[in-house]
Amino acid sequence: MRKFIVILSLFLTPYSLLFAQREMVDVSKGNREYRQQNFTEAEVNYRRAVETNKNSYEAHYNMGDALYRQDKYSDAQGEFETAAKMLDKRTDKERYAKVMHNIGNCNFAQQQYGPAVAAYMESLRANPKDNDTRYNLVKAMELLQQQQQQQQQQQQQQQQNQDQNKDQNQQQQEQQQQQQQEQNQDQQQEEQQQQQQEDQMDKETAEQILQALEQDEQDTQEKMQRQQGKKRRVEKEW
Repeated sequence: MRKFIVILSLFLTPYSLLFAQREMVDVSKGNREYRQQNFTEAEVNYRRAVETNKNSYEAHYNMGDALYRQDKYSDAQGEFETAAKMLDKRTDKERYAKVMHNIGNCNFAQQQYGPAVAAYMESLRANPKDNDTRYNLVKAMELLQQQQQQQQQQQQQQQQNQDQNKDQNQQQQEQQQQQQQEQNQDQQQEEQQQQQQEDQMDKETAEQILQALEQDEQDTQEKMQRQQGKKRRVEKEW
């Protein structure tokens, strides 16, 4: 058992050195491609270095640079944030200031001015003498103010549109209600007129029926009287 542990320790050291050498070679290739502005090829080499060593600050940081040069700001920001987590901002202020500056640039490029201001301020806490970061901070703050004003104006405009739509809807509802009331009134008038016509027709019909009955009765009486007159004349002849 002791012999196995010793052998394992012997093989562990050169194995780690081999991976470190591969990482350094890939980072160096990436740097060479980056200097020649072959940013896609540089990214490929940096990714190889990260695959070899996920905890490589240089590989993550440089890959962030390569991605940023390709306008892949969101991906670049992810790499810079990964690199930042590997640093102690109290003891490694210079590198921490640079990586936070770059995170601010990624946010700035995506028009995320609030996070950009926060990142630049964090960078200046680590390196207050960085004029580039200070300049970017001022620009980010100006654009943030403009963005907030635009958002406020848009919100006000949206509110006005909503109020206007609400008024229009209310007017439409009132018009519809008024039209409905007018239609109901017209319908009621038509029903009343129809009912009056029906009542008038019923009255006239009833009068006609009464007149017909009276005429029938009168005709019947006259007929009976004629029959009785004839009968009396016949008896008298006898």
